[in-house]
Amino acid sequence: MDFDLPADLVAYLGELDEFIDNEIKPLEQANDNIRFFDHRREDARTDWERGGLPNEEWEALLAQARGLADRAGHYRYALPSELGGRDGTNLGMAVIREHLAAKGLGLHNDLQNEHSIVGNNVGALLMMHYGSDAQKEIWMEDMLAGNAGFAFGITEPDHGSDATHMETHAERVGDLWRINGEKTWNTGIHKATHDLIFARTRGNAGDGDGITAFLVPTKSGGFSVEEMLWTFNMPTDHGHIKLDNVEVPTDAVFGEEGRGLAVVQHFFNENRIRQAAASLGAAQFCIDESIQYAKERKPFGKPLSTNQAIQFPLAELATQAEMIRALIHKTAWMMDTYGAFSVSDKVSMCNYQANRLCCDAADQAMQVHGGLGYSRHKPFEHIYRHHRRYRITEGAEEIQIRRVAGYLFDFMGQRAPKGVRE
Repeated sequence: MDFDLPADLVAYLGELDEFIDNEIKPLEQANDNIRFFDHRREDARTDWERGGLPNEEWEALLAQARGLADRAGHYRYALPSELGGRDGTNLGMAVIREHLAAKGLGLHNDLQNEHSIVGNNVGALLMMHYGSDAQKEIWMEDMLAGNAGFAFGITEPDHGSDATHMETHAERVGDLWRINGEKTWNTGIHKATHDLIFARTRGNAGDGDGITAFLVPTKSGGFSVEEMLWTFNMPTDHGHIKLDNVEVPTDAVFGEEGRGLAVVQHFFNENRIRQAAASLGAAQFCIDESIQYAKERKPFGKPLSTNQAIQFPLAELATQAEMIRALIHKTAWMMDTYGAFSVSDKVSMCNYQANRLCCDAADQAMQVHGGLGYSRHKPFEHIYRHHRRYRITEGAEEIQIRRVAGYLFDFMGQRAPKGVRE
């Protein structure tokens, strides 16, 4: 077995570093843009006068960085070459996401709103797999350039982890679909022109089929944003929306009618492994910063690093990081080899373990750095507040563990494909 990363991938990391140093860092330092990343970050990013929405200047800066990355050939890395990408692999994306997150906060990569010079582009991937020809014609180019996207409306006020019991429903009325219901935690809804709404169109609560995805214009009659939900880490782009007899044409159906959960699962599997890699990278940043600080800080006349109370927790975290890194690399490689749905149990393992690790590493970094670590003059509190959400979103860690158990004990029809595991 060869655990070395592919030579071309290692070379590409160097190419990214050079691009960051030459293009992104100068932009980050210009016109006091650093205010979005230093101790002023939360206040600078948040428009308190508009209900806590992201500051327009902040979002414009992110768009400018994405434009630079796209013109340099980095932003679309994960997409096929015919769409301007580099035919990036799941392994490549995992390694890149970790590499960028391990650099700490910066314009190159800020996961509070999934910004990165190497785009996640899950929306474009879904459009590529599930969009009709007409939908691709309308959406694809703008999505590829990072100029368009849709919010994701699956979670409901009374239904989170179990999407099969959603109350939002749609009925066919002639050439239209009429949708009624509510969705919450619609990330990006403040700017999205459309919301990808999942609604039951047939069957009963609890059925895995009978749920359909619809691309719903946010300016439709009966579509309203009820409130923007303030969170542990501001600003907020998470909306609670209501659909009151919203009517959309039949060509608003995204993917196969009644098979909307396939879209959801594809999104989760693609995103969870990348999210795990990003959490691992942020955790490694916290570990590395703590080790360096412990070598330099000398209370009572000797470095902090000489104390086992400092050494042992960081040694534990470093060990966990190595183990999780190995599992992420293996899982991403298996996704490339056997398919995205072939290792759902391992994707869940990677996700909940990496997210936990990041929170633990950020907490330990605050402890090692003392009062300075607790302040906003260090990035650890921001990392903790942001990555704490990943232990809940896109499947709480309890749901991830339950999913692993489903494969272990063969319940709910969950079985790994032949050849993937013994």
